Amino acid sequence: MSAHGRWFGIAAWWLALALAAFAAQRTLVVSNDLRSFMPPPRDAEQKVLMDQIGDGPASRLLLLAIAGAPPPTLAALSRGLVDALRADPRFAQALNGSESLARLDPKLLPYRYLLSPTLDGASLDTAFLHAQLEERLQDLGSPAASALDDILPRDPTLEALALAQRWAPRHAPALREGVWFSARGEALLVAATRAPGLDTAAQAQAIAAARAAFAALPGAAGARLEISGPGYIGAQIAAATRAEAERLSAIGTAGFVLVLLLAYRSAAILALVVLPLASGALAGLAAIALGFGNAHGITLAFGFTLLGVAQEYPLRVLSHRRAGTAAKATVRAVWPLLRLAIVSACIAYLAFLASGVAGLQQLAVFTIVALLVAGAATRWLLPPLLPDRFRDVAESSAMQRAQRWLAALPRPRALPWIALALGIAALRFAPAPLWQNDLAALAPAPPRALAREGELRAALGAPDVRYLLVLQADSADGVLRLGERITPQVDQWISTHVVDDVELPSRWLPSVEIQRARQAKLPDRATLTATLDAALRDLPFQPGLFAPFVDDVETARALPPLTPQMFERSPFGARLAATLIERDGRWVGLATLDGVHDPAALAGIAAQTDGAVRLLDLKSASEELIAQYRERILKALGVAFALLVLAVAIAFRDLRRAWHVLAPMSLATLLAIAVLRICGVPLSLFHLVAVTLAAGLGLHYALFFERPVADAAEARRTLHATLVCVAAALGVFGLLATSSIPVLRAIGATVALGVAFHFILSTQMAMRRAG
Repeated sequence: MSAHGRWFGIAAWWLALALAAFAAQRTLVVSNDLRSFMPPPRDAEQKVLMDQIGDGPASRLLLLAIAGAPPPTLAALSRGLVDALRADPRFAQALNGSESLARLDPKLLPYRYLLSPTLDGASLDTAFLHAQLEERLQDLGSPAASALDDILPRDPTLEALALAQRWAPRHAPALREGVWFSARGEALLVAATRAPGLDTAAQAQAIAAARAAFAALPGAAGARLEISGPGYIGAQIAAATRAEAERLSAIGTAGFVLVLLLAYRSAAILALVVLPLASGALAGLAAIALGFGNAHGITLAFGFTLLGVAQEYPLRVLSHRRAGTAAKATVRAVWPLLRLAIVSACIAYLAFLASGVAGLQQLAVFTIVALLVAGAATRWLLPPLLPDRFRDVAESSAMQRAQRWLAALPRPRALPWIALALGIAALRFAPAPLWQNDLAALAPAPPRALAREGELRAALGAPDVRYLLVLQADSADGVLRLGERITPQVDQWISTHVVDDVELPSRWLPSVEIQRARQAKLPDRATLTATLDAALRDLPFQPGLFAPFVDDVETARALPPLTPQMFERSPFGARLAATLIERDGRWVGLATLDGVHDPAALAGIAAQTDGAVRLLDLKSASEELIAQYRERILKALGVAFALLVLAVAIAFRDLRRAWHVLAPMSLATLLAIAVLRICGVPLSLFHLVAVTLAAGLGLHYALFFERPVADAAEARRTLHATLVCVAAALGVFGLLATSSIPVLRAIGATVALGVAFHFILSTQMAMRRAG
């Protein structure tokens, strides 16, 4: 192909990739819900667990504090922000202590007599009404009199206040200026997002919307808004991880470009090397879009990292070119080993396809398709575009010296067994636990952020994010009845300081049975009118003032029981909806807890209710689920390794040659893990992914070092290609190993160690002596 034809081909390839990238950017939906990387639940409890990790009522809460202004201004800002958040579709609820049943739909307001527990121990008789009206007289003489003007004629017994107190957290903040205030003088709010807590992108959007709404309020310029909560901390960690990954990736890319320029002395080579990789990446994205409809952000991040295996395909072609030999001939010469390397890497990633976890399945599909396409592009599309004039790396004096130095190194026969013994000993006697089951440890929040979150949570009386009581029944009303049944036990827990507070679904909505019992105690209009007249004797209230009260009671007598679906219309309905869920024909109630002091005592409720009520420890349950899931992945990796051994043995048809390839890869993987363990690093899912990547890279080294060569010059070309690949990998992943983000550090350190051990052991066990 002429020079003009090659440049035209390169430009056309780049244009096609640009158009494909534009289409992918416009059509591919990227998800950020971390539950995609959690294993599928196997039983009812695990289903509840998966629902609540990132999606439970506690995890959706954003805790807000406004400071920096006088209390009246802070209260006005609090009310304005709550109104703005309630109008924002990103939020399901926003509360600041100013809530009142007066905000209910007028058709629902008479239900207060069926919802309030007042009638459980009292009746609307003369004595009760007279005592209530005397209390209202005292209230009218207090500073709070103005608050009674609107509600007194309709609610002389203050059922709305009784319900507000029932629905408020047991340790709710003090009210000042009609809204919550902390002891530090901050106006406090709590908002529940519609998006799950683990959807970090959606949480970031909700946080940005809250800040924008606050900034638009009159008087906000002199005040400051502080936000905390699980979703906020998760979004901050995700943003920090993304920023550091982008920074390190930019530095790593620059280092990779520098390595290529030093290795090949040609800037044009850069445009050629990237083409197969970009083609593979876009093909992987298309496969995910077709197979799953969306891609997880972590899948894309890991996928592009794993695609680093494919960078070796064009580098092998470039380094193995012999003077006077066409590029197509070079590709044909190295293709059998490249093909075996591609197939072997795809076999390894099949383990993640068999994991049953959506995120890992996406990762496997992306990587397998990307490697196949990158390999095919290297084999058939790249050779015609390579320039005729090039520098034969075998003529380099530096490569000749490196070859002589490696040839002079001793190769002790006992090295494999020494490495095996050291690796096993390190694993056996390492100080830290072998596995990391705590997901929070992989992305730890800053201590200051956690401390502030704890302060706001305590000030607001927000629920615990670790523990839940799970109630199960055949119907929603059955869950409510179950909650009422265990209420005496809950009251005992609170009185004995086992837990500070338990918010049962039945606190928000009584069962139909309880509502009907309260309804039956409501007097008819004539009886109530006569009773009220008797109660008003000697009291200075105007005649007819309480007619709206009589009307509401008469309406309440004929109301059908309030259902969860009807209750959802109220400003408080979102809270109940978040704690009353239908799953597979059964209903689950989630009782949030505040201040758990004795989990063992709470766990005893399961025996008392024959398992209908259970304590769910999200932390320990998630760790158990992760352990089960990891065991499944390890089994799949074991099967993949067996298939890999079979593929190499069939390709070579020589067990000795297969041993020279597989032993360095296996021992290097063991040693990399052993070093991590000696350093006290527990292993996580990210280490398993990184080990698989390192094994894919290391397999290339052993395959090409073991390959029979015709002369010393060809051996130098093999060494050059391998050194370029090793330098590129160590530069990129060694940089990641310096990250302050645990996930990035785990990937970087594991791959860097693996690459180093793979290279060293391959030169010792697989490299052929040059003739």
